Amino acid sequence: MLAHLRESWSSEHLRRNAWLSFGLLLPVLFILPRFLDFVEHRPGVTLPDPLLGLLPTSDLTWLIFGCIYGAIVVAVTILLRRPESFLLAARTYALMAIVRMMAMWLVPLDPPPGMIALKDPFVEFFGSGVTLTRDLFFSGHTSTLVMFALVMPSRGWKTLFALLAAIVGTSVLIQHVHYSIDVLAAPFFAFGAFALARVIGFAGGRN
Repeated sequence: MLAHLRESWSSEHLRRNAWLSFGLLLPVLFILPRFLDFVEHRPGVTLPDPLLGLLPTSDLTWLIFGCIYGAIVVAVTILLRRPESFLLAARTYALMAIVRMMAMWLVPLDPPPGMIALKDPFVEFFGSGVTLTRDLFFSGHTSTLVMFALVMPSRGWKTLFALLAAIVGTSVLIQHVHYSIDVLAAPFFAFGAFALARVIGFAGGRN
């Protein structure tokens, strides 16, 4: 298996795609925390959301991050064995983050009433240490799990990650850290980024 992985990662096609994928991803990872810090200090508007009014409010932080970080570990473990899928995930995440920053720039929002702050240890460590409350449209947690469902190699894994996306999407609504439109829109943005990432990867891999 190790020999197969080395051979896969050493192919010229994969090298071109790796340069393309990480050339897109790394600047996004550098910019994103700084952009989120900017958004956090910018006032926005509060949206009416009848669905949130029907839901109970509860702190589900540990469930949310248990699903998210557990999913990331499992997904990376699976995808590292499939270089094409790994690079597709990297491009999809980068494109999704770019579109999400554009959406947040265009749609400044204040957090929903009754929000229980969701303290993301990863974002707070690599960012400014401020708990984010205005990184709303669209839900990054939900869209990331949908992305994993899209790039997974088998139906079973796709189903598992889609289920995790549904659990996290529902949980962030119950915790009132997102509006319902943030969660409902996330799968559509994830699919759009995934489709574009496939096109870019095909073009970048051609001789």
